[in-house]
Amino acid sequence: MPSDSTGAPVTTGAPTSSFPRTSSPVSTTTAAPAVRRAAAPAATPAPPKDGHLPGSRGYRRANLALFAAGVATFALVYATQALLPAISADLGVSPGRASLTVSATTTGLAVAVLPLSALSERWGRTRVMTASVFTAAVLALLVPFAPDLTSLVVLRAVQGMALAGLPATALAYLAEELHPRAITAAVGLHVAGNSVGGMSSRIITGTVCEGYGWRAAVAVVGVLSLLCAVAFRLLIPPAARFQPAPVHPRAVWDTVRGHLANPLLTRLYAIGLLLMTVFGGVYTVLGYRLLAEPFGLPESVAGLVFLVYLVGTASSAAAGRLAGRLGRRGALYTGILTAAAGLLLSVTDHLAAVLLGLVLITAGFFTAHTVASSSVSRAVVRGRAQATALYLTAYYVGNGIGGTLGASTYHAAGWSGTVAMGLTALTGAAGITLYATRRAVAAQRVARTA
Repeated sequence: MPSDSTGAPVTTGAPTSSFPRTSSPVSTTTAAPAVRRAAAPAATPAPPKDGHLPGSRGYRRANLALFAAGVATFALVYATQALLPAISADLGVSPGRASLTVSATTTGLAVAVLPLSALSERWGRTRVMTASVFTAAVLALLVPFAPDLTSLVVLRAVQGMALAGLPATALAYLAEELHPRAITAAVGLHVAGNSVGGMSSRIITGTVCEGYGWRAAVAVVGVLSLLCAVAFRLLIPPAARFQPAPVHPRAVWDTVRGHLANPLLTRLYAIGLLLMTVFGGVYTVLGYRLLAEPFGLPESVAGLVFLVYLVGTASSAAAGRLAGRLGRRGALYTGILTAAAGLLLSVTDHLAAVLLGLVLITAGFFTAHTVASSSVSRAVVRGRAQATALYLTAYYVGNGIGGTLGASTYHAAGWSGTVAMGLTALTGAAGITLYATRRAVAAQRVARTA
């Protein structure tokens, strides 16, 4: 019996088994086939019955569109992270309070991602994703005018809620519209877009802030995100395999309860939460550490450190190949151990060692996150949007915990406190994966003796 990415036997069958085996998308019109062919746009041909194949035009357009959406998502979520020291100084608040401008956004995402993903079951994936990314980008243009910390935090929370319709719905869209063997690579490219967005946001804001202040820096990120939203809308292929379904709160709750009762999914959710606790904590307080002694870097130079995110871009895109060689559990172990090595290396006060540590932390995180998130969409055949929404809820809750706890431990014990917090979370993620591995081995022994 095959096993899932964390070791549990898979009994639900292939993810595509719930799709109707038709040779063309379902049409709601009664027009003659010749008329439909004449009226259909030539830009994106209908996908084959199993979804867009790797290398096809539809596959490339879907990847580029969701790459742009990923850039916008992380650029907006982390627009204030590199600016926390400047916000602290301008508004006269502590690092812990300034970090609320990041954790409020991720909390808003965590709260709204499940309801909006449920709405995508009724109104369509592309429609919900389009509304989310445009609304969040427009709200970003209002953020620079916040007069105080309270209004800034509220605006950032609403922005996170607006963004919530994109992440889980994007994963569900990929699972429905692409061929099964293309899903992991496509999710990796979407996550790579996340990393590019997070990197560009931090570099742009750090550079602009030094000359024009943090408000101008946030405004620039808003304009960048609006451009990404336009690119997404122009590129995304129509959802040919989506089947709308009525949204009943009781049915949604039953689906959610079923996912939460699935041991495989709950392990993946816990892994996502713990991974993001580490990543959120490290990058929330990184700016404070680089600006302080013994480094004393200027804001523009400290912002360039976030070029390390390019490592995340590469590792996300390569995660599918790594999982193919080592298996999903092997790729998870690799990511976790790589991030742990990076944390230990970053404890020193040598800038080169800190930068190398950040490279390892970033590569390890994005590798493990890509494998875990793609495993969720592969593990279910019904309620995919809710399954991925729950993963992202845990993921962004972890980010909020990591940001707040990381800032608090840094304020109390310095960087070593943040590292200790991160190692504790990684130990938990490794323990969950090890438990699943042992269960998979035991299941294989039973199967051989049966």
